Formats: sequence, structure tokens, C-alpha cells
Amino acid sequence: MLLNPDNAQSPEFVMEVTNKTRADVKGGTLIHYENKLRLLEIAQVPKEHVDDFKSVKTFKIFNTNNLWIKLDAIVRLQEEGTMDLDVIVNHKALDNGLNVIQLETAAGAAMKNFEGSLGINVPRSRFLPVKKTSDLLLVMSNLYSLASGSLDMSPKRMFPSVPLVKLGDNHFAKVRDFLRRFASIPDILELDHLTVSGDVTFGRGVSLKGTVIIIANHGDRIDIPSGAILENKIVSGNLRILDH
Repeated sequence: MLLNPDNAQSPEFVMEVTNKTRADVKGGTLIHYENKLRLLEIAQVPKEHVDDFKSVKTFKIFNTNNLWIKLDAIVRLQEEGTMDLDVIVNHKALDNGLNVIQLETAAGAAMKNFEGSLGINVPRSRFLPVKKTSDLLLVMSNLYSLASGSLDMSPKRMFPSVPLVKLGDNHFAKVRDFLRRFASIPDILELDHLTVSGDVTFGRGVSLKGTVIIIANHGDRIDIPSGAILENKIVSGNLRILDH
């Protein structure tokens, strides 16, 4: 489209978007504002409208951060000094409890400065982010295989959708903590939803299917034994496996 447009003028900025799922409710979306296509991030949304922003019915697509931009257009904007990016204010807390304000700009927000910007809805296969250990679990699992430098979903997966995985921040947020809690990555080919909270570890050859919720309360620990098959199960309380 950039190289061979249907009309006389090709777009200067193209953003790849894809259909939103329950795992993508915080992703930036596209809106029309002041006769321009713009990127709207969750940090820019008033608190009273955050639920509307997260709705997969109200905003059905989100930004994949795959951007196609004409280089001569970038040069023009830089020479004119008209590259204007909105500053996004993020309130965050450090590990030591210190509250900080993070100022950032989104590359996709530059689209408002270009002529003929547009979004193209692409297949989910074009978007496979790893921002949290929940995402890392997916790409390390048997759900995907590596072929010619690309991660492809296994043909054994009966559904085209990706499982929704939520791992508790207190025990799984750091990669080193995440890795030591899995003797091997579980089989998740038939998984729909996984929530893990608290001090939980997984043995080798574990299989997770359907909806699985594992919650270890404060002071408790749950060890999922090697070879366990959990299908549509809720596991809570205390389950310890000790070496002898």
C-alpha cells in the first residue's frame, strides 16, 4: 500500500491493528479527533471512562506497534519542526514503594502529524508481545513452534484464540522467579484461562485444560505434582510436596 497505492497519493503512516481480546484491554486504540486519526492510550483516558476504553465492544481493535512510515515524510516533519508527540503521564510505584511519575511518548502517536494516516486490521499472528511473564509462558509453551524465525501457533490447537493467562505479580513478575517455579512449561494446547496467585510451583509434564484457577493464600504453598492433569479445576489451600 505504501509502495503501490490504489490512488495517486500513498499514505505516509500505516499502523497495524488487530482485534482486541480480554488480554489486550489496556492496549492503545484509534480514534478520530479534529479530522485526524489518532492513537489513544489508556493513560490518557479519564478514570470515569477507563471501563469504556477496556470494553472489547466499544473499542474492538488495538495498536500492535508495527508501524510503516515513509522516510521522506519523517525528514519533512523534522525539517519543518512540526513533529508533535503528546506527553503521557504515568503514575507508578518502584519496588521500594517510592511513587514516581513517568513521562513518555508513544511512537504511534506521531500518526497525527502525517498525511493520509490509516490503520490496517491484521491477523493475530502479526502480534505476539512479551511484556510480562504471563506472555513468556505462552511463547515458551507447546502452543507455539519456531519456523524460519517466526513463532507459529500449533495446528493441534483447536481454537484460534490465545489462552488468557494471569500470573500473580508477587511471585511471578520477575523472570528468575517465574523460571524457578516451573520444572517444565505445562502443556496448554487445550487451555482457555489460567489464573495463578500466591506461592505456587509446577512439576514436570503438567497439563492444563479449560479454565484453571490456582490460589495459594498468604502463608500457604501449592506444589502442582509432576504429570498432573488439571481440567476446569480450582485449586486452593495448601499442597506441599517434599523431597525425601
